[in-house]
Amino acid sequence: MAEVTVRDNPGESRFEAFVDGEPAGFAAYQKDGERIVFTHTEVDDAFEGHGVGSVLARTALDAVRAEGTHRVVPSCPFIARWIERHEDYRDLVAPGS
Repeated sequence: MAEVTVRDNPGESRFEAFVDGEPAGFAAYQKDGERIVFTHTEVDDAFEGHGVGSVLARTALDAVRAEGTHRVVPSCPFIARWIERHEDYRDLVAPGS
């Protein structure tokens, strides 16, 4: 797999994934007080099945953990399933989410 990089784009309220510099997908979010609500994740068809979504989810959640000020509300089904499969990220989920 080519190198996947992810960066936060706060102006667009989303984490963006790039494969060799080419836009490959994003995870949109909304900050709500002490919560960050992940609303939608999308990976370009050309990059489906290459692990881009997983790198995107892991990097976005690692950034939330590093910031230390927000709890995650996984409204996006992809992010919710990813957290379910990676129990070491479940502690980020806001109570009642």
